[in-house]
Amino acid sequence: MDIINQLAEIEPGGRLDEVRNLRPKAKQNAQATFTALLEPEDTGAFSYAERYAVAAFVAGLFQVPAAAEFYLDLLGDAAADDIVAAVRQATDRGATRGPAHDAGFVTFQDIDGADARLSAAFDFAHLLVFHPQDARPAALGHLEEAGWDADGIVSLAQLIAFLAFQVRVVHGLRVLGGKGDPAGNTAGANEAANVTEVESAGADSTSPGWHVAGDVIVPEVHAPEGFVNHSLGWKPWIPAVAKEDMTPQQIDALIKPERVDSEYFRLLARAPEALRARTETDLDIFYNTDGGMARAERELAATVVSRLNGCAYCASVHQARCVDEGGDREVVDRLLDEGVDTDLGSDYWSAIRNAAVALTRTPSEFTAKHIDAVRAAAPGVAAASPGTESAGHADAVVIDLINCSSFFNWANRLMLTLGEPDVPRRFR
Repeated sequence: MDIINQLAEIEPGGRLDEVRNLRPKAKQNAQATFTALLEPEDTGAFSYAERYAVAAFVAGLFQVPAAAEFYLDLLGDAAADDIVAAVRQATDRGATRGPAHDAGFVTFQDIDGADARLSAAFDFAHLLVFHPQDARPAALGHLEEAGWDADGIVSLAQLIAFLAFQVRVVHGLRVLGGKGDPAGNTAGANEAANVTEVESAGADSTSPGWHVAGDVIVPEVHAPEGFVNHSLGWKPWIPAVAKEDMTPQQIDALIKPERVDSEYFRLLARAPEALRARTETDLDIFYNTDGGMARAERELAATVVSRLNGCAYCASVHQARCVDEGGDREVVDRLLDEGVDTDLGSDYWSAIRNAAVALTRTPSEFTAKHIDAVRAAAPGVAAASPGTESAGHADAVVIDLINCSSFFNWANRLMLTLGEPDVPRRFR
């Protein structure tokens, strides 16, 4: 079973299934990530009921009804009625839109039927869904105080961030297939929350009484003052696995052996099966050049999403790759400096930007008009007739755009909530 195809109502062997198969490792490993995070053989301290409860809560917050109903059904099969009721109560309380810097923290400590661990997981999930750039080490301290260990925190963050990817892909494919979801739950206590771009990385923020605890680290960093066009370092807020303690499974999950020197990848290696599947998904989405969108435009989408979400680290990496692949240095610098509303210099880049922004802010904002604009502006795509090679290329371009934009809603949430960027000495 392929969950994304199921939720997007894509027929096996149909037109969109064939186009998805141009990125076979991305398709297979998105499913493998679901298995690693929702149906692992060994759950550790992170139970199936907790995993399904968090998934149902997150899918409900993202307002993609097909996904929300699916995860509520999974939860109903694995947990008591009071847990299902707790998820519904928490979702009703948490409904808003994002990302929005300083949108305000919504907490769930008094949700009927949710214990301290699950309530803290809801707190953390709401932060990751709507304003991950406001995360600080205290958010992880809050989880530790509620009984989450370092391995559980990494798995929890991966689960929430993966769902940020999965639900966006599902919604995007539904729109492409003519089955766009209704708006879903747009009401809620926080409907008026700002839906604005994060203007600066590393801005100050206040958490709701959370504080650093347990094994949480507050590293010494030289934080970037904004979005930069040079490389950055990154330091974790909970301990990465030490090089000498890496197991063969964890080393294998890195895919690239040199990543053993990266604290980020050694931290994610605490959930090795999810790390391996995530990395394989990433590589196929961005480096498989069998048709579809050109590399520069894929990196543009990654940069736009990172700029909007406030992830200075990811923006620094992918702006450079965009330029390396032929993107205009001046335009990319303007995107970094001025934000996602800046003039990108072409109808095609503007259409990519508009689609990536809509899918990132709230999935249901992404509609057929965004697909039509990309098709009208993309080289070799305009006025493609159904069933032709050009039409297949048009679908491949749109799916690449959906995949790239969705993937950085996954990547940003890990970078922003498990650690922080650091300016290398040579750039200070």
